[in-house]
Amino acid sequence: MAISRPQMLKELLPGLNALFGLEYEKYEDEHTLLYETESSERSFEEEVKLSGFEAAPVKDEGSAISYDSAQEAFTARYNHETIAMGFAITEEAMEDNLYDSLSARYTKALARAMAYTKQVKAVNPLNNGFTNSYQSGDGVNLFTASSDGVTGGDGHPLVSGGKNDNRPATAADLNETSLENAIITIAGLTDERGLLIAAQPRRLIVPPALMFTADRLLETTQRVATADNDINAIRNLGAIPDGYSVNHYLTDTNAFFIITDIPNGLKMFERTPLETSMDGDFDTGNVRYKARERYSFGVSDPLGIYGSPGSS
Repeated sequence: MAISRPQMLKELLPGLNALFGLEYEKYEDEHTLLYETESSERSFEEEVKLSGFEAAPVKDEGSAISYDSAQEAFTARYNHETIAMGFAITEEAMEDNLYDSLSARYTKALARAMAYTKQVKAVNPLNNGFTNSYQSGDGVNLFTASSDGVTGGDGHPLVSGGKNDNRPATAADLNETSLENAIITIAGLTDERGLLIAAQPRRLIVPPALMFTADRLLETTQRVATADNDINAIRNLGAIPDGYSVNHYLTDTNAFFIITDIPNGLKMFERTPLETSMDGDFDTGNVRYKARERYSFGVSDPLGIYGSPGSS
């Protein structure tokens, strides 16, 4: 349905002082702090996690050497979605409007709507990763611990038969203890054969409700909320070198997340960049505008992120 004169009666008459409601600022591209971005030339992308070898055994004198085998562990699949929206304006509405350009005004609103959808889709794995509504390629919840007692909460299974955890077994709010425990858990992650990997935290991601807590935990020189004259070990060790970032699209005000340095963790594939176009209809005189892009967000290696849903 085209935007017509009855929908903008005030803009057809003199004496209007201001038009407002479309000039709000927006949070810019917060997904770039979460995702590694790659381009795609196919309808979907798949990434396979490989299993290496177990720890090398001792060879007894005169005995044969031991041979190990490698295999594929699991596959992460990215199915690109098409995001598109448009609007149309009647010829008469454009002719009779006494104020600013209708097309310029509403193309900005269209760009805002497209950008908002991208940010919401970007945090979908984080917002839903504590339940089985979003699972990683290994078939369990994105955020899971081997003893959390939640459906899909079995830990990330390894080829060796072990488990990797990327959430606390008992949900915890963001504080000094929970952050230290998260850093310790990340340091204990292993590969598919149970060999320790040198995993390190990189960035803390929090909703707006936790930004003050995050700032105190990472920026103060001494421990927070204690009378002891102790140093802030998290800050002193540089345990989270990239600091913290606020994501305004997180829906749980108690949840917090840590991006690790594990490669091939959270990824965005861009199939078709944002494109805009317009055309005029000869019969009606209406002018149509549209925006379209194709992309997908997902997780290849779930060890690329740690999360806690908070205690409530």
